[in-house]
Amino acid sequence: MKRTIAFLVIILSTLSMKAQTKSADVIAIEKQVNAMVNSWNKHDHSDMKNYCTADCSWVNIVGMWWKNLKEVEYSTQFYHTNMFKNTTMTNKGVFVRMVTPTVAVVQFKSFVSAFTTPDGHKIPGSDDIALLVYVKQKGKWLMTAGENVVIDPEAQKNDPVLHMKK
Repeated sequence: MKRTIAFLVIILSTLSMKAQTKSADVIAIEKQVNAMVNSWNKHDHSDMKNYCTADCSWVNIVGMWWKNLKEVEYSTQFYHTNMFKNTTMTNKGVFVRMVTPTVAVVQFKSFVSAFTTPDGHKIPGSDDIALLVYVKQKGKWLMTAGENVVIDPEAQKNDPVLHMKK
């Protein structure tokens, strides 16, 4: 009987520690999503290296595919210097699914205020959702991939990466 109780205590302690670790990981991921929101609202993305991997990728809402941190940071900053310079992003929810202890899939709901596209179209504020992939590297959660879901082939012609010095 004492062995059974001791065994149950060990099992329950292990499960409790695992749940606490997962909770700490979810909190850390939520903080990284908030760091991205803060960069958006400051219109300064020079800190992306603090919450993205060097090989991160992003597919934006109109289908432009940026394939490493240099392209993601350059393109995001380009648009924040131009069409997003007066926008705000509001975090409406972060939903984390742990795939493994070092990989998480995140659905991030947000509201982005109105803006004008480079070709003059006025876009009203909207609710958006992004699919983000986070990996844990050296104890830190970093975004390695992100994507908005709508692809507009016409808008890809305005991709700043096409004109970026390589």
